[in-house]
Amino acid sequence: MPLIEVTTNRQISASIRLEEVTATQVDQYAAFIKASPDDVVDKALGYVFSKDRDFQDFLRTDAARSVPSLLRVRKTPVVPEPSPTPKKPVSGVESNESAAVRKA
Repeated sequence: MPLIEVTTNRQISASIRLEEVTATQVDQYAAFIKASPDDVVDKALGYVFSKDRDFQDFLRTDAARSVPSLLRVRKTPVVPEPSPTPKKPVSGVESNESAAVRKA
């Protein structure tokens, strides 16, 4: 039975380095639980953070609030949503709206 369960949430992209053996095991564990390697790393870290009592104590201190961000987060480009394209009438067919306008 797997120790972690994967659900989808808002994610960011970040670069980290792993030892080769660890990277291989991440891939193997991902195959084992039928999830992505990203999900394995995310959930495994969340699991460790929640179980470490000393770390939980640290999170309640002022020092935890002033830790500089050292993780290399990749900015994802903002892609504007395409504007809706107006519908073109089918050749030889008139819509009810345009026919109603001419009758009035």
